[in-house]
Amino acid sequence: MTSKKENLEITPLLYKNYTAVIKNSAGSRMFRHIYAKVNGKEKDLLRNGDLSCAFFASTILYWFQLIKKPHATVSGTIKDMEKSGWREIKNPRPGSVLIWKPKEFDEGGVKASYRHMGFYIGNNKAVSNSTKIGMPKIHHWTYGAKKGNPTRKIEAIFWHKRLEE
Repeated sequence: MTSKKENLEITPLLYKNYTAVIKNSAGSRMFRHIYAKVNGKEKDLLRNGDLSCAFFASTILYWFQLIKKPHATVSGTIKDMEKSGWREIKNPRPGSVLIWKPKEFDEGGVKASYRHMGFYIGNNKAVSNSTKIGMPKIHHWTYGAKKGNPTRKIEAIFWHKRLEE
């Protein structure tokens, strides 16, 4: 999108704006809820931010026209990313999408396992939704290490060539 006004040429910088929005999203409460009727009853599918990682990541990707629509699940977001030109890379770059391997949680005596997603922002840091606070936060990209191993292992790292423009 280039605009000419009074002999000025303005071209938005996709990568710079994209990475700025990712970094500035930490602490935002706007990704906490998706409401739906389930069997006739209103329900918050994201449980007040507890399950918001895919909605957070996919909304930002959608805003920058890097996927077709926002999603509530990691698998739905990955499918859309792959159809939209995202490819796996070996080493993270600022702005790349990180997919962490599933982690088990105890939900009232029931074991549940969830994949997680967020963004790499550089210097071994990532931004992803925190289930503890129900909003995005900046953290170590592997959540630290125990005995020299990542606390949470990365399953995949995705990059889009449009971020190089």
